[in-house]
Order: sequence, then structure tokens, then C-alpha cells
Amino acid sequence: MTPQEGLVLVVEDSEEDAEAVERALGRSHPLVRLEFATYPDTVVPRLLDTAAERPALVLLDLNLPGRGGHALLRDIRARAELAGLPVVVFTSSTAPAEVDACYAAGADSYVFKPLNFELFRTVLGSAVDFWLTGPPED
Repeated sequence: MTPQEGLVLVVEDSEEDAEAVERALGRSHPLVRLEFATYPDTVVPRLLDTAAERPALVLLDLNLPGRGGHALLRDIRARAELAGLPVVVFTSSTAPAEVDACYAAGADSYVFKPLNFELFRTVLGSAVDFWLTGPPED
């Protein structure tokens, strides 16, 4: 397997979870560069900034300050320029209605954040592997 590389924008307001993402991917995906955003209102302008590198993947937590992750997901999907950008919801909620709402709003994948760090690392690494390689062609 080829080592995955690229820029991943992690939208996460929990310092502890952001640190866990950094530790997990730092070990398993050393070629992946991480950029962190805490506030949803900064994300779409960042993604549309033509002077900055476009992330290859967005990891989106749902429980964010302000308008929250659902609104941000809708904002991203409302922009034609961002249509091809994979957005993976990476959250602690396992509620079926939450999962359905995210897919209806345009999430490419919904991944539950496990509490166990080894499982967290495995699940996160698998999602990054899949989306940085690209989904299978239909």
C-alpha cells in the first residue's frame, strides 16, 4: 500500500479530540498534513481561498460552537466549487437520525469516534486511507 499524503482540514473544537487526531495520524500517516479549524464560520472562506492549498479531505465534528456541524455541512455542499471535496463526519453521535441527516445533507461518510485510542486510530486511519485514495468508481 502506498503511503497516503495530502492536506486534511480537521474541523474540531475539542482540544482533546484534535490532539487525538494529530497523535493518531502522526503515527500512521506521517505524510498527511493537518490543518485545524475550531469555528464553523471560518471553514467555507478557508476552503474557497484560492491562495491557500485546497484540502484533499475535511474531517467534520458535528458538535461545534455557533451554527454547528450540520449547518457547516450544508454550507459546504451549497457551493459548487466544493462539490468534489470529500467531507467525512467524524463524531461521537451514534443516533440513526443523526447519521441519516448527515448523509441527506451531503456527507460522504459518517464515522463514529471510538473512546479507545487504538480503535480511534484504526477507524480514523481507515477513513483517511479510503478518502485520500478516492472512492471506487461507480
